[in-house]
Amino acid sequence: MPPIDPTRSPLRADFLLLLVTLLAAAGWIFSKEALAGMPPLLFIGTRFLIAGGILALFALPALRRLSLADWRRAAGVGLIFSAAISLWVLGLHHSRHLGESAFINSLGILLVPVVARLLFGDRPPRTTWIALPVALVGFMLLSLNAGFRIEPGQWLIADSALVFSVLINANSRVVRRVPALPLTAIQLVIVGLVLTLASLPFEAWPSRLSAATLGWVAASILFASTLRFFLQVHAQGLTTPSHAAVILMLEAVWTALMAAWWFGETMTLLQLMGCSLIFAALLINRWYWVRRLFKRC
Repeated sequence: MPPIDPTRSPLRADFLLLLVTLLAAAGWIFSKEALAGMPPLLFIGTRFLIAGGILALFALPALRRLSLADWRRAAGVGLIFSAAISLWVLGLHHSRHLGESAFINSLGILLVPVVARLLFGDRPPRTTWIALPVALVGFMLLSLNAGFRIEPGQWLIADSALVFSVLINANSRVVRRVPALPLTAIQLVIVGLVLTLASLPFEAWPSRLSAATLGWVAASILFASTLRFFLQVHAQGLTTPSHAAVILMLEAVWTALMAAWWFGETMTLLQLMGCSLIFAALLINRWYWVRRLFKRC
């Protein structure tokens, strides 16, 4: 990861990260609309393959300097990313409530220190063990809203959150050797290739795509993938990972608000309580950095 430049304004990093959360939230809307005209694996494979190719153009000098071992490390993380994003897009395809799904997806942030403990022996902060039961109660309330059962979309999004927590841990270690921008470009291309190929035997490809579907796919590629990841890599180079994580938690909030505006989604009392508890767990998990953020403001 590029070194943090202390001469840069921290407010610039905060603004860019806030913009990243808005782009990520918009990506949920773009993706849901695109899935109305494309099968899930084909959509996400095409989206990431093109977005990765665009990012690779910006990262070309850095890509040329990578060793074969660096390429192998980046490609290996790309395979984990493929598993995570395939579960996510299948969950989104089956989801009946985007806002709820976004909060379930954010559970991946809570699981990062737990996975780090299991895989690498890292010691999670005490706040993690306080936050986890709060988040679990929140998830249980969301499942109660479906009539004492967990829906397929909820299962898939929860599984994707778990794999995303593995991905974040793997990324944090690989990025020490491989710069963030070429690493991201390689990962997106790997995801695109793997899922497009996986789509061939399992999905029926449409003979033609409507102009509306193509427009949503283009928006997903340009704004929710290329611009989002480019800005995220740049902004994370201006601040610390923990500080960035606090702001990135807002993605679920923006997604719920955008889904309410675009699709007219509303939340039942159980859904609202469940999502609120999950967000509270995220704040508890990052309480030290949340306090620092408010003090700086």
